[in-house]
Amino acid sequence: MKRYCLPEDLREELRKLHGDLYLGDGTETARKIIKDLKNPAKIISVGDIVTFNLLSAGLVPNVSFVDDRTKRSPASNEIMHGTKHPRFKTIEVENPPGMITEELLREVAKAMDSDTPVRIFIKGEEDLAALPAIAMAPLSSVIIYGLPDVGAVSVKVTDKKKKEIQSLLDRMKCEEEKNGTPDHQR
Repeated sequence: MKRYCLPEDLREELRKLHGDLYLGDGTETARKIIKDLKNPAKIISVGDIVTFNLLSAGLVPNVSFVDDRTKRSPASNEIMHGTKHPRFKTIEVENPPGMITEELLREVAKAMDSDTPVRIFIKGEEDLAALPAIAMAPLSSVIIYGLPDVGAVSVKVTDKKKKEIQSLLDRMKCEEEKNGTPDHQR
């Protein structure tokens, strides 16, 4: 089973910006991002606030990742309701904090091939979903993720960016993969 686990030594590296920072976290910031989009193959949002703001600004992302939480606390009813859209096909996925599960990887791959907008509701945590989204998105796609209390980051998918992110994913080994013994056999 393929899955990724976030090691402590990668946490700081993942906090670095992987795209262009847009300050602010409201609909006005979403409008600035939308204005700067240059006909991307797919638009992918990661996070409840980012998804809510894009929808409020009139853009339905091709793929969105939400977990009904913001800054580790339950999102407001307005945000939870506002991340739903009648055009979305909603998929539920289990994904514990600090991990990227095989189930999430499978659904990201399916979502990238979908002609219908897909809302992936994550039971657990969606923070790391940007990584497989960047790695699997078609070239020229844009991934938009939130930076709490700062703004939103827009990442254009290029060959170079895909390789950079895949290199990070390759370093995210789960304990059983490091030791050669699956957790359930210890």
